[in-house]
Amino acid sequence: MDTLGWIRWLHLIAAATWTGGLIVLAALVVALRKAGADRALLQAAARQFGRVSWAAMAVALVTGVAQVELMKMPWSYGRLHLKLGLVGLVVLLAGGHQLTARRSTPAVRGVVQLLILLVSLGIFAAAVAL
Repeated sequence: MDTLGWIRWLHLIAAATWTGGLIVLAALVVALRKAGADRALLQAAARQFGRVSWAAMAVALVTGVAQVELMKMPWSYGRLHLKLGLVGLVVLLAGGHQLTARRSTPAVRGVVQLLILLVSLGIFAAAVAL
């Protein structure tokens, strides 16, 4: 596999880790709440997910930029702007959620988490359209 192939592979693994982790965490939180898990356990799961997901996002960002450069794709390309806009939105939503989750109600956290998941899925759709 050439350099671009490796970078693309890392990008896909990172994106799958971010989005797949969101899906798994959502299912896990629902199951833990139904089982009566206390807030500390839910917070521990969220913190660990945060460590993994932010590392995955960093890898996705670096490898995404590298792909654009290696493929000599113009930064003015409209579909690329859509994907970059969605990435920026999900980073803002996730960062804001991480900063405010302790003070938010479970309902607000759930809505924000759903938005993060939907935007993340939108990133995948935008990537396919590239």
